[in-house]
Amino acid sequence: MPDALFADADLAALYDALCPRATRDDFDFYLPMAMAAEAVLDVGCGTGAMLREAREAGHAGRLVGLDPAAGMLAQARRRGDIEWVEGDLASAAWTAEFDLIVMTGHAFQTLVEDADLSASLAAARRALRPGGRFAFETRNPAARAWEDWTPDQVFELTDGAGARVRMTRQVEAPFDGHCVSFSHTFTSPGWDAPRVSHSTLRFLDASQLAGFLDAAGLAIEARYGDFDRSGLTRASPEIVILARPA
Repeated sequence: MPDALFADADLAALYDALCPRATRDDFDFYLPMAMAAEAVLDVGCGTGAMLREAREAGHAGRLVGLDPAAGMLAQARRRGDIEWVEGDLASAAWTAEFDLIVMTGHAFQTLVEDADLSASLAAARRALRPGGRFAFETRNPAARAWEDWTPDQVFELTDGAGARVRMTRQVEAPFDGHCVSFSHTFTSPGWDAPRVSHSTLRFLDASQLAGFLDAAGLAIEARYGDFDRSGLTRASPEIVILARPA
């Protein structure tokens, strides 16, 4: 079931303000690949911001956004010249339809269980055309990003009605070698009570990622430590993967 942050219509409407375009280095990395691909699938597309930007930049081919969260897709569907599909990759039935599949915004980390991860990668492999590419990122566990997810970091947002919304984040279950669980708490003077969204993300290292990709028939073409295409080191914040069908 999608987190409330994505499923709740009011919280989903805040997402683009919470993650503004100016902070999206991942878009700068993935968009050139999307513009060069005839058919693109964005898995975990959220509000559809990346695909909207591709269309506005002149992409004339097929753009498909896939997401399990109704709240996010309600935002995405405000644009009608892109295909929006509610669901998850593991359940998708596409076969050899896309030149590029992307997972931005650390959506890959929501694949917590081995079975879901393996099924999703196998589905990505099936959905790619010969020579197609699967591109995604996951936070490098060695960088321990969750240690900065503390309640003293407060984010102030403005909703569509102009009301101020305050968001804080707190780790509920620290890294256990597998996952981190945490919560987002949203408060606003106009709300009767705070709204809380609970999340769990998986942190895989480079070796673990390679094993899952290999088992799904995907070969790593390139691996980076950040969206500037720097090499992967222990201190790198990201593990960015470009993979092709083996």
